[in-house]
Amino acid sequence: MIPSPEQATLPEWERLRLLRAESEFDAIKKNPRLAYALWCVTGVFGGHRFYLGDTLQSIAMLFTLGGLGVWTLLDAFFIARRVRTVNSSRRAMVMARYGILDAT
Repeated sequence: MIPSPEQATLPEWERLRLLRAESEFDAIKKNPRLAYALWCVTGVFGGHRFYLGDTLQSIAMLFTLGGLGVWTLLDAFFIARRVRTVNSSRRAMVMARYGILDAT
């Protein structure tokens, strides 16, 4: 792996801290393909929302069968955005834990 110009100027201990934070984020980030696969298989039961951590909405979908299918169909258009939002907040949480100001 070729270091970026920002990483090349960092001291070794800072570079290692950044790599550790990135590794931790990679371990907890959500995959949009998996979210869509769960939507296809368990959409009316809210499986994709359980995967993304939206527990209350998942339970509501579970007991209403995805709003009688309407909510499930609408989710097809919003899953990608929700995955990006979840990943963004998780990345910010990890970077804050390591004291790294994240510009992305």
